[in-house]
Amino acid sequence: MKIMGIDPGIAIVGYGVLHRQGNRLRAVEYGSIQTEAGLATATRLKQIYDACGELFQKYRPDVVAIEKLFFNRNVTTAFTVGQARGVIMLAAEEAGVPITEYTPLQVKMAVVGYGQAEKRQVQEMVRMLLSLPETPKPDDVADALAIAICEGHSSTWVNRLKQGGWKR
Repeated sequence: MKIMGIDPGIAIVGYGVLHRQGNRLRAVEYGSIQTEAGLATATRLKQIYDACGELFQKYRPDVVAIEKLFFNRNVTTAFTVGQARGVIMLAAEEAGVPITEYTPLQVKMAVVGYGQAEKRQVQEMVRMLLSLPETPKPDDVADALAIAICEGHSSTWVNRLKQGGWKR
């Protein structure tokens, strides 16, 4: 199973593609889509949409996991991140890729086992779980991989439940 995790943003969209075989997760590719500050918001959203469409075409993920938006103190930032989420979700829908969504709390629980974990702890666990030589940069990339790990762990549970539960 191929899982793509996405950390949405208007300036930087982090993405990570994992391959899950059984209980094992392996990083296939990861990186970021970056838009230039000063461009019109519509232009930046179009760049994100087009780049995501290309990623979905190239990697053909079985599922796209995206971080749910939580209310930020900066309302303008929250709106633009919401717009970026929207074009990413539209690109996934048009590519026929199912979408799952996770809160930051769910991601931290899945990766670190503690919902109040610090960003540094999540990044280090991503590096360790995927046997990466170093923590992916920028932070949005590590966050995207964490979201993909969350999906990998969550979908394992869901699949086992659908197949009649845990076998002993």
